[in-house]
Amino acid sequence: MTEVEITKMSSRGQIVIPQEIRQEMHLKEGSAFAVIASDDLLLLKKISTPTKEEILLKLERLTVEGNKKAKQIGIKERDVPKLIHKGRGITE
Repeated sequence: MTEVEITKMSSRGQIVIPQEIRQEMHLKEGSAFAVIASDDLLLLKKISTPTKEEILLKLERLTVEGNKKAKQIGIKERDVPKLIHKGRGITE
């Protein structure tokens, strides 16, 4: 899909993405973009924001993996404050 269309920026800085491109890329109102500028080039990169459910699922997986790794190397829950202090350079 290499398509060239001409569009103009409004007085409020808004740019219309032509309908055919919006449909082809499945863009909806509220779609998020990273905007990159270099010299006379302006690039829009469609990005997706994870849903709350996706974030919670990843957090759950991370917690399970972290617990397994801690168990493998012998870290107990009571060791965590000491390890945090050590990582922060805090001496008791």
